Amino acid sequence: MSFFISDAFAQAAPAQQEPGLAGLILPLAILLIFFFLFVLPQQRRAKEQKKMIQSLTKGSEVVTNGGLLGRVADLDENFIQLEVADNVYVYVQRHAVAALMPKGTYKAKKKAEK
Repeated sequence: MSFFISDAFAQAAPAQQEPGLAGLILPLAILLIFFFLFVLPQQRRAKEQKKMIQSLTKGSEVVTNGGLLGRVADLDENFIQLEVADNVYVYVQRHAVAALMPKGTYKAKKKAEK
């Protein structure tokens, strides 16, 4: 009967090699790409935002994260008083300022409403 069926012999398992430096190159490359594509640009934007918020002065024209356009009437460490219309003021937190607008934007917008 062994003529039709070959005998099965146990073979030694092949020796597995430890993943050395070559096995770490791909994960490290992925981490570096992630760092350069996501982390560095985010840090750069945060620095620019902080610098812009520190440079605010009375009379600066700003837009908040909520889309509110106004002129800075007064400011302290944490809050900014914005003039959004004649004798209409609102207080917003400093970090709620999204962008610094060019001089004259607020005045032009007020003139367009009249």
